Order: sequence, then structure tokens, then C-alpha cells
Amino acid sequence: MTHLIVADRSLALDKDGYLADLNDWSPAAAEALAAQEELTLSAEHWEVLHLLRAFYAEFQLSPATRPLIKYAALKLGADKGNSLHLNRLFKGTPAKLAAKLAGLPKPTNCL
Repeated sequence: MTHLIVADRSLALDKDGYLADLNDWSPAAAEALAAQEELTLSAEHWEVLHLLRAFYAEFQLSPATRPLIKYAALKLGADKGNSLHLNRLFKGTPAKLAAKLAGLPKPTNCL
């Protein structure tokens, strides 16, 4: 798929399904991307997505799994900043899937 339709707008996607333009992100876009992944976003998902967007705003990059876990632990506490919690929320690929849903580029060191 090269486009995603959100609220009558066509949003361009790259070859991996990430938004081509980071400015196209919105909560509705996140919901549509999640639906493609057969995922329903809960409050816990949104907490991580907003955290990732803050990380990107601060560092201008999408974190790989280890930095994501450390940042989540720092900002959300150890109960949410651990691999078990993030893997459960994001189907075992938290850095890649969460970045996609947050409208961020694919983390550079993820295959």
C-alpha cells in the first residue's frame, strides 16, 4: 500500500508503510495505521506514542528498542519502561511498530 485514506485525505506511505510526510500524522492517522496492523489503540498505546513523539522532538530520531525502553522507564516508570510491557503492546516489535503508529520514521537500526 502506498497511500492511507484518513478523513477523506490520502496520506503517502513509504515502502515499509510509514508516513512519507511526518506532518501528516494525527490521532486519526495513528488509528488507521493501527487498524492495518489489526491493533486497537488503548490508553497504554497512546501513552507510548506520545512518548515517542516527544523523544523524536528532542533527539530528531526514532529510538531503537533499547533506547525506547530506557526512555520509557525514565518518563513512565519501570513498570511501563520494560521490554515485556512494550512487546505486549506492540506485537513484539515495539520500536518499529510504535514508531510507525506515532508517525515517525523507521528506526535506522531496525531491519
